[in-house]
Amino acid sequence: MVARVSRPQSFFLIVTPEHRAFGAPPVAWWLDDYLGWLRHPYYLALQSAAGAYGSEPQAIQVAQVMTDKPRREIGVGRLRIRFFVKRGIERTPTRPLSGAFAPLRVSTPEATVFDLIRYAPRIGGIGSAIETLTPLLPLVRVGEFDRVLRAEDEPAIAQRLGYIFEKAGEARLAEVIRRWLPSRLALVPLASSRTNPTTSHEAPNWRVLDNSGEFGT
Repeated sequence: MVARVSRPQSFFLIVTPEHRAFGAPPVAWWLDDYLGWLRHPYYLALQSAAGAYGSEPQAIQVAQVMTDKPRREIGVGRLRIRFFVKRGIERTPTRPLSGAFAPLRVSTPEATVFDLIRYAPRIGGIGSAIETLTPLLPLVRVGEFDRVLRAEDEPAIAQRLGYIFEKAGEARLAEVIRRWLPSRLALVPLASSRTNPTTSHEAPNWRVLDNSGEFGT
């Protein structure tokens, strides 16, 4: 059995008997070849990357993949791939997925944590992002996280993460962000897609307006 991945150009997969129920082999087996064939950089990202490191608070039915240009979600049999776009994707630290059947790039734990907050409105909101990143925190290395801050250069995302780290008791990571941030900060909402002035409160150390209700008052 053969499955077609994309049109009008054709990228085909051989579907062996054990994968016929899904209509295709696992995405991790052919994603690297597929994006290489398209000549686009990529990495397994967000909740899919977190799942690769063992953080799976929610069952994600769609593989989340970062690349450099907009692409439509694709489906092959019962499998789905959703693409996210990042400018300067080549600056994001990645690594080969350990123990993978085929070559596969995945964002490092440090880059995954940053991406989860940056793309929170598109993956279920800030609550879902926090739930996913919390189990990753023991894997986050101070030096590598500092590298991510410098590569991404997004103070508003860093402010949100600083507040989250502080609430999670991760003083070492919060201090990395504090040292990197400029002395003057703009006020940013924790949940960029939601406002609720009646329950919001400001964390002055980070100039973050917690309008999410995730951490109470």
